[in-house]
Amino acid sequence: MSVLPLHTALLPAPPAQPAGAGAAQWTLHPRAHPPDPQLTDRLGVTFCLASGLLPWRQVAGQTVVAAPSAEVFLRHLPRLTAALGPVVPALCPADEIEAALMRMRGPALALRAETSVAEPESCRSYRLGRVRAVAVVGLALLVLATALAPLAVLAVMTGIAVLATLGFSLLKLAAWVRVLTARPPPSPVTLARLPTVSIMVALYHEADIAARLVARLDRLDYPRALLDVLLVVEADDHLTRAALARAGLPGWMRVVAVPNGPIRTKPRALNHALDFCRGSLVGVYDAEDAPEPDQLQKMVAHFHARGPEVACLQGRLDYYNPRVNWLSRCFTVEYAAWFRLFLPGVAQLGLAVPLGGTTLFFRREVLEKLGRWDACNVTEDADLGIRLARHGYVTELLDSTTFEEANCRARPWIKQRSRWIKGFMMTWLTHMRDPARLWRELGVRRFLGVQLLLLGSVLQALTAPFLWAFWLVPLEVGHPVEALLGPVAFRVLWITFFAVEGLTITFAIAGLRRTAHGLSPLWVPTLSLYHVMATAAAWKAAWEMLTRPFWWDKTHHGLFDAGG
Repeated sequence: MSVLPLHTALLPAPPAQPAGAGAAQWTLHPRAHPPDPQLTDRLGVTFCLASGLLPWRQVAGQTVVAAPSAEVFLRHLPRLTAALGPVVPALCPADEIEAALMRMRGPALALRAETSVAEPESCRSYRLGRVRAVAVVGLALLVLATALAPLAVLAVMTGIAVLATLGFSLLKLAAWVRVLTARPPPSPVTLARLPTVSIMVALYHEADIAARLVARLDRLDYPRALLDVLLVVEADDHLTRAALARAGLPGWMRVVAVPNGPIRTKPRALNHALDFCRGSLVGVYDAEDAPEPDQLQKMVAHFHARGPEVACLQGRLDYYNPRVNWLSRCFTVEYAAWFRLFLPGVAQLGLAVPLGGTTLFFRREVLEKLGRWDACNVTEDADLGIRLARHGYVTELLDSTTFEEANCRARPWIKQRSRWIKGFMMTWLTHMRDPARLWRELGVRRFLGVQLLLLGSVLQALTAPFLWAFWLVPLEVGHPVEALLGPVAFRVLWITFFAVEGLTITFAIAGLRRTAHGLSPLWVPTLSLYHVMATAAAWKAAWEMLTRPFWWDKTHHGLFDAGG
């Protein structure tokens, strides 16, 4: 290959020579000689970013197209010719092509990453002033009612707490029964031709975990020529970018820098990085994840065996540090019940599945059609699960596990859980703007499922303190509500409370037995104390809904890392 001056590169290929035969004969540096943005628009900047091509300028009736290699140019030659007419290639480093595209269309891409979801289905139109006004009026009425009839208010709040807890528990019971009665999954199939799979990992201030992340992803058993891993980093996160540079990334991994903007969330980063993905199937991992090596093979086979309506697969999540302390044990028990019983049952019942944020895999065309992720929602995963269901798509559980790091310290745990609960609050408010439309799109069963999943779980955490006094009833400690309800109604109330507690313990033990951790079931009853922390997180989330609803309370990883 010869490197010729730029004016030589402007000469078209000889007429007798096919357009692709002389690929990579000339070198082009777009920073010194900017490209024509109209040519990029004719191809589409998303296609250019994903393919690594840059249409430069038209010269003598032909379009010079910069490519990182002859193979890349030839692979896309039919589409280039269809969009641009006669083309000739020029060699250009991949990073320079990407930089040139971002200089041209970076601001537009950044804006799209923040507003890709249609406004009626996005929380970006959340009106903080209006919500504050409603909260102030509601609180004033509650204080007034409490002053006038304190016992009646206590009875009403206790009843709401019991109903919320009972409703969510009945949903767990239905999911459990559905899992126990489900048919065994079909035998895996072997594909003759595998698709390209893109994996996005959003990183922010993860310098300590970068090298371990690269090592874990390297264990994935998937052809490297078909694996496209994007490590998505904020442009000004210099520590993480430096750590990735030191990690010695293989050719199938690359760093994508997210431009600065008014919003800094994981969904915004994923929206931006999706334009760079090359695969027809797109997955999402977290920084501390350790997926099972055959996970991508199973995912591809699962999608192949299902129809196009199955647009998303959620893998199981588990922890590789379950024995660090009491908190890690409780977190492990909770995840075992959630990902091995609850979510599989919810999916098999045909309800909307609140996604888990990582070990998620999508058909890319569906993800694009739905507007990607809501950049403002701090639980973009749960929101996307509801939007998938609203548009008629199905989410299924993947029979594969990703191990991650359990949050083992109380304060970070509460911060993380408050972000999740705040996202549930925001997601419910967003999708309930037009309840009639949501009812029509979901149908009766899935509409009620959303109420139990989102509203029920939030109310359960917020109102739990009204139930704590029931623990004293067997000790013959009087309860003020009994005088208002009468002994029979009150007995039904507290028996319901203890029945729900028994179901919660039994459900958690059943989920724990489906893991290989070997944790003693004697830890499970202590979840009652663990749930007190969830209530603290719920009230923190409620306060943030009135103060900073879009703030992302970052969880730091790598503190108790036993995953290798």
